[in-house]
Amino acid sequence: MRSFQALRVTAFAMGLIAPVSWAQIAPPPNYDQKLSDVVVNATRSDTPLDQMPLNTTILTKEVLESSPDQTIDQVLKNVPGVFLNDVPYYQKDPTGQSINVRGLGYGRTLVLIDGLPANDAFYGTVQWNLVPMSSIESVEFVRGGVSNLYGNYGMGGVININTKTPKNSGQELSASYGSFATGNVAVSKDVMVSDAMQMRLSADYFSSEGFQNYATIYPGSPANIKNGMGTDAVKNSNIRLQNYFKPTQDTNAFLRMGYSTMADLSNNYAIAPNLIQMADIAAGSTTQLDVDKKAQVNVYYQNTNFYKQTANNLTAAPYKPYINANYTDPYSTLGASAQYTHDLKLAGIDQYILAVDARNISASNQTNNLAYTGAVNSVNYAQGQQNFYGLLGQLKSKASAIPLEATLGARVDAWNSQTPNYYTANSGSAPTYSAVPNKSKTQLSPSLGLLYRASADWDLRSAAYQAFHAPSMNNTLRSYGNSVSGYSLANPNLTPETMTGYEVGTDYRWKNGFAQLTAFNNYIQNAITSYKITNTNLAFATSLCASAGISGCGASTGGYTNVSYYTNQQNLLSQGLEFQYHHDINPHWGLDGGYSYTKTTLTWSATSDPINTQVGGVPRNMGNIGMTYYPVPQASLTATVRYVGNSWMATGSLPVPAYAVVGLKANYQMTPQAAVFASVVNLLNRQYVTFNIASQASSYQAGMPQAITVGTRIQF
Repeated sequence: MRSFQALRVTAFAMGLIAPVSWAQIAPPPNYDQKLSDVVVNATRSDTPLDQMPLNTTILTKEVLESSPDQTIDQVLKNVPGVFLNDVPYYQKDPTGQSINVRGLGYGRTLVLIDGLPANDAFYGTVQWNLVPMSSIESVEFVRGGVSNLYGNYGMGGVININTKTPKNSGQELSASYGSFATGNVAVSKDVMVSDAMQMRLSADYFSSEGFQNYATIYPGSPANIKNGMGTDAVKNSNIRLQNYFKPTQDTNAFLRMGYSTMADLSNNYAIAPNLIQMADIAAGSTTQLDVDKKAQVNVYYQNTNFYKQTANNLTAAPYKPYINANYTDPYSTLGASAQYTHDLKLAGIDQYILAVDARNISASNQTNNLAYTGAVNSVNYAQGQQNFYGLLGQLKSKASAIPLEATLGARVDAWNSQTPNYYTANSGSAPTYSAVPNKSKTQLSPSLGLLYRASADWDLRSAAYQAFHAPSMNNTLRSYGNSVSGYSLANPNLTPETMTGYEVGTDYRWKNGFAQLTAFNNYIQNAITSYKITNTNLAFATSLCASAGISGCGASTGGYTNVSYYTNQQNLLSQGLEFQYHHDINPHWGLDGGYSYTKTTLTWSATSDPINTQVGGVPRNMGNIGMTYYPVPQASLTATVRYVGNSWMATGSLPVPAYAVVGLKANYQMTPQAAVFASVVNLLNRQYVTFNIASQASSYQAGMPQAITVGTRIQF
């Protein structure tokens, strides 16, 4: 595993844990010598890591295996610039499993699996269960606006999860079990049919009884737990077939197929499970047209059915729980892309790429609002589609007179949204139809990145960019809620956001480590935000509730006006610093650290939301440190501390106190083919509430309690 150590030290933004390597006792390699060996595929131009003008993190398989956290989202939460709270994905509602980068908000960062989009087509979220830790080879994380490359979701950056590919005709087994009956088993089989064809079949199963997600400690209260509530049990499974082949001497191609299911009780009631079923297929090829020219073509299709239920308690005797709504969301996405790359190295141009892509999302939502008897009080139905078309170009150039590298890119995106069906039907009444006009927008997203090599060990970099993000169909089609937690109303008239931003940074490397510092400034106009309607605009709330078929939710009777509505009527500013550090102190000790300062505020709002105040769900200060000890070449022990500063749930209200959590991970490589591990999350079993976005105190979330996991990895 010596080769891994060379990769590990090139990761600009490790910022969490030194990896397991039973060859760690060897003297550390020279960082600068190995830096160019790592290529960032998420750039679409295969850029070496030491030529990235944007703040970039590479997490290798060994880094993931050495983390005390056992799911990919919880590993990523330790990387500077990422805002994921201390509740694993399987404890969250599937509609809330997103990722927030640089405080820009959820659903504004693109996630790829092997280079193809993985954001949920309806909700814009990320179903992290699709990528179990055992299947991941590495993770690339490029911060900053990348809409010039990918269009939608490119505001916060791009995360590309590279899964394992066939390497031999062997098998691999990994299994773990831990607190709250949390278990995972994954198996894979590699088949080398011939030199021109390889296959990998993998399957995994995960289940957990979960922990009580509603906070029972300050500032929550035991009153948050009601009759019928329990832990957030979950079960999910995946099966995937990957084929890699060479139809010609100059062409490499792939075909991937998968099916996954996830059932959970994230609504906290055993009577109201959620179920997601997803099938996907993707294919593509890369053809070397000449020694310096290549063409890539990809196509993918994904079909999803999401059946969701919510529950509540009767407020009078017999105080029993009942299902108050169910939602049926079938949706699909079909996309394709083509790219031409030419390593020109002529007239000051080193490389240019041209690409075109298209994507269609079709979806519908049917919401049945139920009485405690099970009778349907009202039905909301919406059907629509969104189409995305993109054309991009990019140039790379290295100056000959000075050590300056420049990357200039631009992309034109055309977006349109159609909502032909949008109606409500109250019990005993005829449906009320709403005519929703078609929406469209065309936007140019340019970018410029500069990298200046001040010395062999010191780089200065900067980048400026514009980005665009379209509303998710969850925002435009699905209204939901109840009289206790409140109502959230869709807005089919939403239009895309526009972001302008820039960042500057520096990287310094020495033989045994590196340090990196980045400052950024991002400004979103027409930001999509859900705001709470108050008594000051009661008439507006009443009209919205009526259009959504929710009787009385905006009425003044009892003073109840807990209604939220999605709008474009605000601008968002996010500014901050990101710092990362690594140092091999000696052959037995390694040190990692990371810190981020993020100030995110609304600078203008036509709603009741306060401006110039830190927005909810974004702690200003976050940091982490990790220390790894290698007593013998075959063993490692890693301790981590994660610190999260004070924050708000709702902007300017519902405070979340600062907290720090300790983790521990031990690995032992028994043979080159077999390893065992043990980990502890929240070693000291601290009770705390973790940061979140919500508008009521009952939504405080408890951070993960102490969780012990043991497991093994075997190759044979």
